[in-house]
Amino acid sequence: MRRFLDSLYSVTAYLAALCMIGVLLMVVSGVVTRQIGVHIPGTDAYAGYLMAAAGFFALASTFKHGEHIRVTLILNSLKPAGHRRLDLFALVVGILLALSLAYFSCKLVMDSLTYNDISTGNDATPLWIPQLSMAVGAVIFLIAIVDEFVRRLMGHAAPVSSQQHE
Repeated sequence: MRRFLDSLYSVTAYLAALCMIGVLLMVVSGVVTRQIGVHIPGTDAYAGYLMAAAGFFALASTFKHGEHIRVTLILNSLKPAGHRRLDLFALVVGILLALSLAYFSCKLVMDSLTYNDISTGNDATPLWIPQLSMAVGAVIFLIAIVDEFVRRLMGHAAPVSSQQHE
């Protein structure tokens, strides 16, 4: 199970990287085609969709690598028992917030499918398509937080960020 979850987080990190490359390609193609007098409809919208997808796909991997912002000033001033309790409490709050984000992201996709929402831009993209990356990223982020909560209950230490190594 551990290998599967770590692979899942890695896959979403690679998807985030591909989306960032897609943003670059959309922006460059938009700039180049404007310079030569050709218009490709939707490049700005697709760059925005890909940027949002990159952010949501990166959530789980970033969290599991300890790169999300943590205010350690209070945690470090506590004794080990208090540190553990506050850390678990913060993870429970994170689970509740991530659960809400995942639920409403999935609901948004379903609503967009139900009502056939399409982009108001000249690309006329069905909105459930770019919203799907948000929902998938939010669900995998929820899985990552629950995974980390279970790991902490089992006594594993928090992931160490690259900033803490310096």
